[in-house]
Amino acid sequence: MDKNIKEIIINAARSVFAKFGFNKTTMNEIAKAARKAKSSLYHYFSSKEDIFEEVIKRETEVLKIELMKAINSKNTTKEKLKAYVVTRMKIIHDLANFYSALKDEYLDNYSFIEKLRKDYFEFEIELIKTLLREGISDGEFVVKDLDVTSFAIVTALKGLEYPWIAESNFVKTKKNIDNLLEVLFFGLVKR
Repeated sequence: MDKNIKEIIINAARSVFAKFGFNKTTMNEIAKAARKAKSSLYHYFSSKEDIFEEVIKRETEVLKIELMKAINSKNTTKEKLKAYVVTRMKIIHDLANFYSALKDEYLDNYSFIEKLRKDYFEFEIELIKTLLREGISDGEFVVKDLDVTSFAIVTALKGLEYPWIAESNFVKTKKNIDNLLEVLFFGLVKR
């Protein structure tokens, strides 16, 4: 029963945080959305920050699972890299709280946010390195420096998050992703 109540609180909080953002969300709003007394929230969590941290952890896991499913559903490394980028942008768009944790400067002073950002960045770098190694092994890619290339790809995606997530037309975003991957795969220099 306790676990079920905790889940109800987390799911309600996820919706409230997504709607109002971290700063504007109150424990009262979370309690109301969960249809629980405010004291019930404090039985399971010591603060709004603790609830937000749990919400972010859950959304991070959802993102990682969806990325791995998308990658594993493809055959070639080029298809896997494309699936990774498309899925990443789509899922981050859907996970408002996770995206907020990545970008909102006012959350900088929360240590769990800094850890999340660092851990997720490292996860992405390692995932891209793995895909690049696979592409090199399969003869699909030629990469001179795995570290620099994986860092450049992840950094480029981070820089494009806001404009692509703000875009309401996912078909247009997908076309932009295709164009970016075209440059990544084939470069700029005429051969």
